[in-house]
Amino acid sequence: MTTPPVAPSPTVATRIHADRTARTLDIIWQDGHTTRYDFTPLRWLCPCAHCRGEAGMPGWLDTNPTLTDEQTRMVDIHLVGNYAVAPDWADGHRTGYYTFALLRDRCPCAICAAERSARQRDHDHHDHQEGSR
Repeated sequence: MTTPPVAPSPTVATRIHADRTARTLDIIWQDGHTTRYDFTPLRWLCPCAHCRGEAGMPGWLDTNPTLTDEQTRMVDIHLVGNYAVAPDWADGHRTGYYTFALLRDRCPCAICAAERSARQRDHDHHDHQEGSR
C-alpha cells in the first residue's frame, strides 16, 4: 500500500536569501511561491515583546517611531529550528523570531495582498450577516 504524495507546504522555506546591498529578504517556499520583504517593512513586522508589547502594554512599534538606518539595516540572520528566522539589526536588536507562518501570512506580493483582502471582505460580510440575525 502506498501513501498519497504530500502537497507542498506554503510555510516551509526551501531557500532564504538576505541581500544586504538591496536591503531585501527573499524566501522561496516549498509550494513554489516567492516572498520578498524590503528590510524596513520587515523591521515593522518584528513580533518580539519589546516591539509588539505584552501583558496589555503597547510595544515600541505602537508608538509609531521614525526608524533609523541602523534600525532597518540587517547585519545577519539566523535560522531558528525549522520554523523561523531571527534577523540581527544594526542597532543591536535581535529578539524577533519571525515564524515562517507569519512571513507567509504577511507576504507583501500583489497576489497574497489580494487574497488577504478577499478573506477580510468575506469575514466582514459574514460578521454583518451574523449581526443582522
